[in-house]
This record gives sequence, structure tokens and C-alpha cells, in this order.
Amino acid sequence: MRNGARGARLLLPVLASAAVLLMTASDGATSVTGWFAYAPLAAHAAGRVPAAGTPTSSRGGLGGSSPLGGTAAPGPGQAAASPVPALGEARSAPFSVPVARLDSSDVATVAPLGSLREADVLIVAPSSLPQGSVAALRRLSGVVAAESLDAARIRVDGQFAAMIGVDPSTFRAFAAQPTARSDRLWQSVASGAIAVSYTMGRLDGLPLGRPVQVAGVRVENLRVGGFGTVGVGGVDAVVSHAVARSLGLPAGNAIVVSAPHASLAPLLAKIRDIVPHGAAVEPLVSQVTARAGVAGSAGGTAGTAGTAAVSTQTTAMLTAALSRRGLPYVWGGAGPSVFDCSGLVQWSFAQAGITMPRVAADQARTGPAVPLRQAEPGDLLFYHTDPTAPGYISHVAIYLGNGLMIQAPEPGMNVEVVPVALGSEFAGAVRVYPRIAAAVAGAIAG
Repeated sequence: MRNGARGARLLLPVLASAAVLLMTASDGATSVTGWFAYAPLAAHAAGRVPAAGTPTSSRGGLGGSSPLGGTAAPGPGQAAASPVPALGEARSAPFSVPVARLDSSDVATVAPLGSLREADVLIVAPSSLPQGSVAALRRLSGVVAAESLDAARIRVDGQFAAMIGVDPSTFRAFAAQPTARSDRLWQSVASGAIAVSYTMGRLDGLPLGRPVQVAGVRVENLRVGGFGTVGVGGVDAVVSHAVARSLGLPAGNAIVVSAPHASLAPLLAKIRDIVPHGAAVEPLVSQVTARAGVAGSAGGTAGTAGTAAVSTQTTAMLTAALSRRGLPYVWGGAGPSVFDCSGLVQWSFAQAGITMPRVAADQARTGPAVPLRQAEPGDLLFYHTDPTAPGYISHVAIYLGNGLMIQAPEPGMNVEVVPVALGSEFAGAVRVYPRIAAAVAGAIAG
């Protein structure tokens, strides 16, 4: 955390999903099936905070009783377990980023890690950005670094994933600290392998050190080199620029910018003057006005813009979620018969007519953070379960009231109702405002 004249500033644990191409291979031809652009976050004059952040009250109790009835709140000791046991185990012991063994005969060289860079803004266009864009951005006041990327949504082992193509030597500084520090992971990427997020690797059961099919405009079999989350929300796969080109990703259609001391609103305006019309310019942090008594205000929202769901919507959403109890967890599952954690949230809200973004990190910015003791049925509970990106929102559950939540936990388990987990992984609670959720979800064009 930095402190200064503008107040505390924390990374928002989301991609802001900025804008990435959804690309599929179709009979060998290029097929761009959608363009995702999420509404900009609010940018005011004071500190920057995460969407769900740390809890805004003590963890001494949960508010709210379920409108559907239910059992009593959990007794002592029931609320500390990890909501995702397979990932929670990694956080309870000394941990290193999982990386496949490298063949010493073809290990690429990467530069040592220098200073970590705060990823503050992501720019993504449907095609290559003009030459000189990176240099122009670096000249802006407050910008300390800007890095060219290739960005698209493609299929990895049959599942859609947001992928970026990078220079491993320079981009690693923008990644979450544990991932950034793993020389072997970035050597693997530089050698032609794919690195996937820790969550995707573990929960989708990808074979570390073995090839998986990766389908962009062209199809390649890429070795899974490591499980390391970059901490830019929604990005689940990283490859080198050379591999990105072989898959058909647009070359240099994205830029990540670090400007840790800049005020967001004027910076975003200057960036939009430089990049082409149609390029999405999204902050990866949120800047909100600091006011006494509102620590933990939701990042990525306009604060009080919109209102919470009405009671009939909340009841419909909870009824829908509970109707999925007992159905299996599948990574990438979005219903109606299989789910991952954020897929259950998105599907359940959809049954109440509320549009939600797809990934947990984006769902964390669909409304204001609420103190835990003021939590109500229908609020979302967020967790840090990824040891390679400890500050990243990687799990979500729905609060039912009476100290219970419903979640899709992990492979081999089913959608379940369990006591609310309030251990060290708990990040905070958010009350969904439908208008804000729709703005975050954005529009799919094409």
C-alpha cells in the first residue's frame, strides 16, 4: 500500500476485463465471434482501493436471515476452513510456483526480475495498435512503464481463456509477486510453453509438463510450463510473443501501463487521446473519494450509483442457486447442469433478470463492499485462494443468511450449502447493484 496526498492506493484485483477478442478456430479460418468491453471504473480524486478488499468490519458475526428459511449459523470453529480445499492446502505450507522440469538443452534466457511494476491501465484494441503508441504513452506525466502485449480469448484444452502474448523478460515485472519471481516459469514461457493461472491449472486438471491443445486462429499443441497467475483479473494464460503469433493473436493490440502516482481520470483522458477510437482503455485500479467511515468502498463502481436488487429479484436468485445444489463442479461451467464458482453466480442472477460478468474478480466490482455484520442474503462473498497471486480475487460464493453460503467449490465436489468461511482467505462482501453489474458485464458486439 502507498500513502500520499491522494490517500491509500491498492490494486484492484481485476482485469477490468478491459477488452479482449474472443477468437475461435473455424474450419481453419479466422473467426472473431465477439468483442468484450467493460464499462470504465469511477475515477475520483482520492485513494485507490480493491473491489472487495479487506473486510470492512470485524469478523465477529454475519447479518441477515434467509428469506427462504434455513438452518442456524455455524458453531465455533466451523467457519475457518478454506472454501476451496484443493487450493487452500497450498496456502498452509511453504509454497513455490509449480513449474515443469526444463530441458537444459533448450532453456531460453530471461532477464532477472527488477523492480515490480504496478499494472494500472490496460488498453486493448481489435487490431494492432499504431507504431509509436507505447513510446507516446511512456512520455505521459506519471507513467513509469508501458509494455506491448497481444491479447485474445482462445480455447485452452477446450475451455475459453483470456490469453496474453508477452516478452517474458519485461512483462514479468507486472505480474503478481510470487509469479514474477519464478525464473523457471518465465524461462518456460520464453522457451515456447504456455503458463496458465494456478486456479485454472489445478481446478481444470491441466497436465503440468505435458502438451494441451490451444486453439486460436490456428491450433497448436503447447507444453504446460507452469501454474502461475499474473494477477490481472481474467487472464488465465500467458505465452511469448512468438507463440502468440503462431496462434494468430493480433500483434501488439494491447498495452499495459504502470502509473502508480498518477490520478486516474486525467491519465485515462490523455491515453484515450493517443490510442485509436474503438480501443478499450480500462483502469486496473479504482480511485475513489476517501470519506470518514467508508473504508472499503467498492472499487470499480460509482459508489452510490444504482440501487440493490429488489426483494423479489433476490428471492428468485437464491431460489435458482439452491435449485442447483448437488450438481457437479466443472472448471468453466456456467450452467445449467455444471458450474464453477463464478458460473453459479452468473447463472443464478440471470434467472432473476440480472446480468453479471463472468469471472469472480469482475463480479467483485458489481456493487459496494458491505461490512460483514451487515451482510444480507444475496450478497456475494469473495476469497483469495490463489497462492501465486495472494491479492487476487479467485473464488466467490453467495450468502444465504443464517451464517450459510452456497458455492461451487472445486472438481470432485458438487454445488453445496456450507457455513460461511471466514478464515485468512476471506476478502470481503459485496452487495450487487444490477445497474453496476450490467455496466461491468459490458456488451458483446458482433
